[in-house]
Amino acid sequence: MAGDCAIRVSDTRRGDRTVVLLHGYLESLDVWDEFTALLAPSLRVVALDLPGHGVSEIKGEIHTMEFLADTVHAALDTLGIERAILVGHSMGGYVALEFLRKYADRMAGLVLLHSTPNADSEKKREDRLREIALIQGGKKELIAKSFPHVGFAPQNRFRLTRYIQELSEQIAMTEDEGIMAILRGLRERRDLNETMRTSSVPQLIILGRHDEYITPEVAEALVAAQPQAQVVWLENSGHMGFIEEPQLTADAILAFADRCFPPQPEAPSDKA
Repeated sequence: MAGDCAIRVSDTRRGDRTVVLLHGYLESLDVWDEFTALLAPSLRVVALDLPGHGVSEIKGEIHTMEFLADTVHAALDTLGIERAILVGHSMGGYVALEFLRKYADRMAGLVLLHSTPNADSEKKREDRLREIALIQGGKKELIAKSFPHVGFAPQNRFRLTRYIQELSEQIAMTEDEGIMAILRGLRERRDLNETMRTSSVPQLIILGRHDEYITPEVAEALVAAQPQAQVVWLENSGHMGFIEEPQLTADAILAFADRCFPPQPEAPSDKA
């Protein structure tokens, strides 16, 4: 349990440096399976199904990003984790930013993985209403068929067909009520540029050169607006860099973890 919400969690349980992986919209903790193996030799890796996704509980008609951040906070309490790096992919980044706004003292670092602190544009808010209408109309399969491949750079789609198919299957299995609760919450999320810019928590932004959701123009504006953040560009990725270029993504996070968790000085020796 995370507070009063039942959630599914995976935890490697090894190490005193912890990274928490927060998946994106229409994903689950399963999306991190192979990527976790790249981090686990050096870090304790925790992942969870955010409420409304995977097999975690659905709590009402709207899941705000603040509610999801509160759930992550409660999960860390349950797991006995005092401080962690939060890695948020896409929607998971919005959750991590809300966590930063409310619980910065529990964060060793923030990684935005193909994500931004920007609020939804009016067009995007309308698009989310159209998605809700599709689901209410019994047409979720249209989302499952059209959504996943757009996340990958065009040159990677054939090579990564298996992952695209798995994401389609995940969408098909996600409960309608959970998807709609998330969509309503996404429409209401706040702009957190100022929160991010003025925070002393170390920050890393990882972006894909071929991202069709966060276009190069939007990404460049984000980088300019957040000069305090370290930035890594994945030259051959779209919106799914941890699948498209997993080793480069892992290397960036591992190097960032070394910055966030510096070596502790050795205790003085009792010997003369």
